[in-house]
Amino acid sequence: MTIASVEETHQSGLAATLKHARYVISDNPVTGVAFGMALVLVVAALIGPYVVPYDPLASDTAAALSPPSAAHWFGTDNLGRDIFSRVVAATRLDLAIAVFSVALVFAAGGVAGIASGFFGGWTDRIVGRISDTIMAFPLFVLAMGIVAALGNSVTNIVIATAIINFPLYVRVARAEAAIRRQAGYVQAARLTGNSEWRILLTTILPNIMPIMMVQMSLTMGYAILNAAGLSFIGLGVRPPTPEWGIMVAEGAAYIVSGEWWIALFPGLALMFAVFCFNLLGDGLRDIVDPQRRT
Repeated sequence: MTIASVEETHQSGLAATLKHARYVISDNPVTGVAFGMALVLVVAALIGPYVVPYDPLASDTAAALSPPSAAHWFGTDNLGRDIFSRVVAATRLDLAIAVFSVALVFAAGGVAGIASGFFGGWTDRIVGRISDTIMAFPLFVLAMGIVAALGNSVTNIVIATAIINFPLYVRVARAEAAIRRQAGYVQAARLTGNSEWRILLTTILPNIMPIMMVQMSLTMGYAILNAAGLSFIGLGVRPPTPEWGIMVAEGAAYIVSGEWWIALFPGLALMFAVFCFNLLGDGLRDIVDPQRRT
């Protein structure tokens, strides 16, 4: 097969995937809404900090605790900072924490779970004991302990979030790999001379990606909630960095006195993001599942 024919096959496969993705999004209104919400989050994360009307860190004591108005769409906080600008700017940080933590736990937990289910034996026992040890602790308390021990930096929040989600990926990947390791296409791959690791990465992994995509989408929401929860109790991102959990914590003290907007809008942004990723899972599964392509 020539290089030109390989490139042509790759382009035709990519075109078919994009066509199928367009069909999935247009066929299911809920999936279309979920992808639209995800697009809003991505755009806010990429260009939001550059187009917001105010500096998210700039304070204006003369405008402190102003309610929502034409000048300040979401009002201002106790230091006079524009809440709309801070909510939009916080999208980049919260989304980055979710993306990197999910990528890390997929690379570690997903591969470990597939190897555990495919090879069995001592690999299965070691991975299982690690997962059981993590699951023995309340997961959020474990995340608190990890961040408290390592320091409340963004990197450590990513690591803690990946660790507490490790057993979820291991169990899903292990179950799917154990079901498929004796499948006919795996036996055929062995007969053609493929090594076990090559079969694992090129045959087993693509076939369990649909359910892993659902898990990754759900974990994105969990990661955002975990980061916000750690920030809420003072173990997450440090002020004055814009972050949804910090903003909700700062606004909670003012709800009783009537300044409801300080906590409401960051909380709505947090709910929007988690709801988006919960809806997104089914659509991603339909796109990457080869059996659903017609």
